[in-house]
This record gives sequence, structure tokens and C-alpha cells, in this order.
Amino acid sequence: MTITQLKYVLAVAEHQNFTKAAEKCFVTQPTLSMQIQKLEDQLAVQIFDRSKKPIELTEVGRKIVNQSKNIVNEAERITDIVDQQKGFIGGEFKLGIIPTVMPTLLPMFLKTFIKRYPKIKLKIEELNTEEIIQRIRDGHLDAAIAATPLKNEHIKERVLFYEPFVGYIPNNHRLTSKKTLEVSDLDINDMLLLEDGHCFRDGVLNLCNAKKTKDHDEFQLESGSFEMLVKLTNEGMGMTLLPYLHTLDLKEKEQENLHYFSEPSPAREVSLIYHKSELKIQITDALHNIISGIIRGAIAFQNVQIISPVPK
Repeated sequence: MTITQLKYVLAVAEHQNFTKAAEKCFVTQPTLSMQIQKLEDQLAVQIFDRSKKPIELTEVGRKIVNQSKNIVNEAERITDIVDQQKGFIGGEFKLGIIPTVMPTLLPMFLKTFIKRYPKIKLKIEELNTEEIIQRIRDGHLDAAIAATPLKNEHIKERVLFYEPFVGYIPNNHRLTSKKTLEVSDLDINDMLLLEDGHCFRDGVLNLCNAKKTKDHDEFQLESGSFEMLVKLTNEGMGMTLLPYLHTLDLKEKEQENLHYFSEPSPAREVSLIYHKSELKIQITDALHNIISGIIRGAIAFQNVQIISPVPK
């Protein structure tokens, strides 16, 4: 049994196809198939049911895949140990970022990070929280930046910052005259929300302790961007809530529509998350230090109430 064979098994289990798995492993399909067959012969079991389309794991195959993930992760830790001993911080690092954080946070730290750590090849993807968790578990992401707490047993969380919710309210709204907002002022049914799949939407729903009803809406719209929510709010179509960093880029006239909450301000917790195996932890540490240092100058809020992004 070899680590390479186990990697081939994991690739086939993921893609449910020998040809695609071979492409991902940069080997020919006959080579990959032969190595998996040798492993099955050695163990005297069938890992895959090849009669199914797409290919499926057998019952024992599922158990072998779960154990293979642990073995491959632990084997890769050896390289990490050597890198840490040598003080080397470099190589490929795959980072996921949720859509409601990426546009504001990435420009703040990326240039500094690349300049400080030129040997790291950073590969960044915009992904929703569900995709991030799955990819971290499958070993396809080294770390991610997401709203927490997620309470996932496979993932560690290190807080980067707390980002308050800020009300964005047009002139003709019932709350226009309120200089300071209370959570009790909010009515989920006159608020514009992000579409399903965004953790910030779930945070707003949790904050209001409600589900949006659509029975009496004059129109129904859920957008994928804060920019669209701001434009619709400017047209008097309702109010919305924005994460604090998104308010920094608003036009001067739009800044007048911002209404802050009384303390403790409702806020989301944004963290660097990674697998509990802590692979490439020296790069994770470097990323955490850079972002934490930069963000301190942008967000000074301390007295906050963390709103969970986990849907109720």
C-alpha cells in the first residue's frame, strides 16, 4: 500500500470517474486504474462498484476513503514539519473567501501579503460558506475567510475582526429620523436582503429573529450584491443592512443614509478557518498576522454582539 495509491483512490471517489481522476492526478488512466486494482487485490476487497454509472464506493470503500484522507493529510504534514524547521514560508496556498467579504477585505491585504511573502503562490477563490467547508474537508482548500462561528468539528477558527451591521435608510423611510438604531426597530418585511446562500443574509434573519414573509410585498427581490441593495434603497424601495467595511466606499451623499446601532452593536465575526490537521500552518499564521494588523486601523468597534451566520 502506498500514499500514491491512496491519492488515486481519493481522486476517483471525488470525481466518480477514472479518466477525470487520472487527469487531476497527472497520470494516464491505465496507470491509475492499475494501481487501484493492485490495492484492491492486496486488500482482497472492492473499493469501487464499477457497474454503476457514475462509479460508486462500496460500503467498505467509503470507510477506506475516510481513512485514506487521514493518512494522506498526516503524510503531507511531514513536508510541513521540514518547512517549519527550515523557516521556509512558501509554496502554493489555496484560499477561499466568501462573497460578502472578498470585495472589501482582499484589496486591503493582498498587495502587502504578496510583497512580504513572495515565495507563496496564493490561489484565491470566491466561494460560499457551504462550498468552503466541503473543500476544506476534502483537502482542496488550505484555508478560508468566512463569517463564524460555524461550529464544525473538522474546522478550526481564528478570529480576524468583528464587523458591525450598519443600517442604510432612505429619506422617506419610517426610521429616517432615528439617529441610533435598536434591533427592535427592524421589520424584516421592509428590508432588502441578499439572496439565499449568503451567510450575511442568514445573519440578518437571525438578528431579526424572523423569516421574511412575502404575502404582502409589492415586489419581491433578493440581490447577490450590496451595490444593488444600495441602489434600490436610494430609490425608496425599503432599507437594508450593510457590513461596516462596505460603507467605507459609499459616496459622500450616500454616507448620510447610514444609521449605526446602539451598543453593543450587532456584528458578524470574520475568521480565518482551516482544517484541524493544521497543514501549512506557518502560511496560515502569516496570513492571519497580516490581515489582523491591517484591519485594526479600519475597524475600531469593540463593544459588539456577535450574530451567528448559521441558519436557524
